[in-house]
Amino acid sequence: DLIKGWHKKASQLQTASSKEQHTEQQAEQSCSEADLAHRVQFQNKLAGICEDMCKEVGAYPKCGACVGFAPPDSTPGVMTWEELLEHMDNLEDWGQDLIKGWHKKASQLQTASSKEQHTEQQAEQSCSEA
Repeated sequence: DLIKGWHKKASQLQTASSKEQHTEQQAEQSCSEADLAHRVQFQNKLAGICEDMCKEVGAYPKCGACVGFAPPDSTPGVMTWEELLEHMDNLEDWGQDLIKGWHKKASQLQTASSKEQHTEQQAEQSCSEA
């Protein structure tokens, strides 16, 4: 009977200990998530002024450390081959979309025209029967 009591007490202590560990893990995870959120806010705030800092120290066109930095156009006013190919792809897509629109409009006009002809034929038929 005494041994059963010890086993019961040990089981209760183990259960309580595992609950405490689980609570500690949740608190630790919560702290980690809050820390990550603060770090993201801080980095976003720095990202806005990173380019300005690079200009002040004379490293502007080569701001590799700034997150999301897009260097200025190295050939202003001149279209490079890559830009030309991208422009041609965009024109092709635009042209295909335009043609699809024309086909759709033509189909609608044909459908409307055939409905009108059918209505006219019915009217003529009813007039000739009367």
